[in-house]
Amino acid sequence: MANPTAAMLVIGDEILSGRTRDANMNYLAKELTKHGVDLREARVVSDDAAAIERAVRELSTTYDHVFTSGGIGPTHDDITADCIARAFDTPIDVRDDARALLEEHYRRTGLELNAARLRMARIPDGAKLIENPVSTAPGFTIENVHVMAGVPAVFEAMVASVLPTITGGAPLLSQSLRVNRGEGDIASLLTDLAGDFPDLSIGCYPFQKDGIFGANIVVRGRDGARVDAAVTRLSRDLEQ
Repeated sequence: MANPTAAMLVIGDEILSGRTRDANMNYLAKELTKHGVDLREARVVSDDAAAIERAVRELSTTYDHVFTSGGIGPTHDDITADCIARAFDTPIDVRDDARALLEEHYRRTGLELNAARLRMARIPDGAKLIENPVSTAPGFTIENVHVMAGVPAVFEAMVASVLPTITGGAPLLSQSLRVNRGEGDIASLLTDLAGDFPDLSIGCYPFQKDGIFGANIVVRGRDGARVDAAVTRLSRDLEQ
């Protein structure tokens, strides 16, 4: 049986401008791989309502799960929650359970739960809250879309909250082999290997260091014995 599929939607002008380097996609990809969910697409959109809504509709009908990051904070440009609600044609407003979480958090920290902070309690109807043990303000899941914060520490905590609720498949296993030869020298070996192991993914990632050309060969698959066999075969062929 094929693994569930997923896409990630990264939201924010700061990512597209280069002001902020996105770390969340790398983290999510690693966690999904371990959980047996195949990340098939990652998309970055600006803080533009129409673009966010369009991307959510497209991705949610294409993949089993969609993970978003960014745009659920207290400021005027945090528009993700409203866009998600419109994408699913559902009302959104401050919800009692989300408000209660924020009231307790700000009572404990001695800060005011003002109108700006209360925006983080606006949740689309029918959504399930995603726990945020770092800063309390929750994310939410609606249908197959998991809406999470962009701050890496909070995003990672929310991923940890969501993954146990998702049924995964077989984890993707991998082994790598460093080869101090150029791609052109080993291309035919890799072609033959890929033909004999069609169930595996075989990637070649070149590098240059201290004037030496080489490549890291990465073999991926769900059957550990097959991955072992492919790496053993490649090592043997490289020695000949």
